[in-house]
Amino acid sequence: MSTGHSVPTDFQVRVDDLQIHGRGFSRPECVLALSSGEVLASHGSGGYSVRSPDGGLRHVIGRGEPGRQYVPNGIALAPDGRVLFADLGAEQGGIFAVEPDGRIVPVVAEIEGKPLPPSNFVTVDEAGVLWFTVSTRLHPRSRAWTPTVADGFIAVRDHRGTRIVADGLAYTNEIAFSPDGQWVYTNETYGQCVSRFRLLPGPSLGPRELVVQLGGADLPDGICFDVEGGAWISCIASNRLLRVRPDGAVQTVLADTDEDHARRVAEGIRSATLAHATMQTAGHSRLGNISSLAFGGPDRRTAYLGCLLDDRLRGFRAPVQGAEPPHWRRRLRGA
Repeated sequence: MSTGHSVPTDFQVRVDDLQIHGRGFSRPECVLALSSGEVLASHGSGGYSVRSPDGGLRHVIGRGEPGRQYVPNGIALAPDGRVLFADLGAEQGGIFAVEPDGRIVPVVAEIEGKPLPPSNFVTVDEAGVLWFTVSTRLHPRSRAWTPTVADGFIAVRDHRGTRIVADGLAYTNEIAFSPDGQWVYTNETYGQCVSRFRLLPGPSLGPRELVVQLGGADLPDGICFDVEGGAWISCIASNRLLRVRPDGAVQTVLADTDEDHARRVAEGIRSATLAHATMQTAGHSRLGNISSLAFGGPDRRTAYLGCLLDDRLRGFRAPVQGAEPPHWRRRLRGA
């Protein structure tokens, strides 16, 4: 066994060894960990959940436009302590904030003069620039569940306004900043790849570079970094957690794949016939479509797993410390 870094090349976690860090979540697709010990997760009913350091769980369900069903997908903690979410509604999207009094207010509603399509992910960098992704402009978005469609984009909102900084991506999902601050990485879920762009002043992005191409039923959803530059990729459908090592090698850290389900998904992607119902299950996998990872705890070595189809927050101890994300030292304002 050769490592060269803190994570052995044969490091793996068994499903049976995962710890349960909370129950009672609702579609905790995106998780954030804070230096306070709190863990935030998106809540499928239009808000977010907060797990306190002592294990307590509370839900904040916002009050928005009457009759509108919000589906928080990616969430972010802004410098002012508000929780932001990307609305992955069936027809509408946008970036919203949950105010301290519980009101849901729009932050970004349109781009290039058009309403935002269903929106996937949002984060706010150390400079206060808001970044967000839209997976596809097609409706229904299941029409983009194939690598032959590449109409997703990455956009920013700053003092200059809102603008697209990378376009033509095959179902843009989460983004993450490399620990050295030089790159923006993103998962192209139905392109089944991880891509990166050099971060330029503006901010703007350089040309797209392919980091790794996946296959089978590996659909990369969440991405975050450890301090050594390893990228941790959460894959729905295959229910695998991968680490792209700094040398580009890919190792499987965790896997609980229903092989029959994985074959159906892979065939649906190839033939552009992947059905919505197929993606509403993880088959017999116990992981519930893991969709994100956040390093937390006092030493940022507790890895929390978000998921789409379960009410539990699972986790494990990592052999390496997570990189400090922009929101790590921010404080949540009560709602």
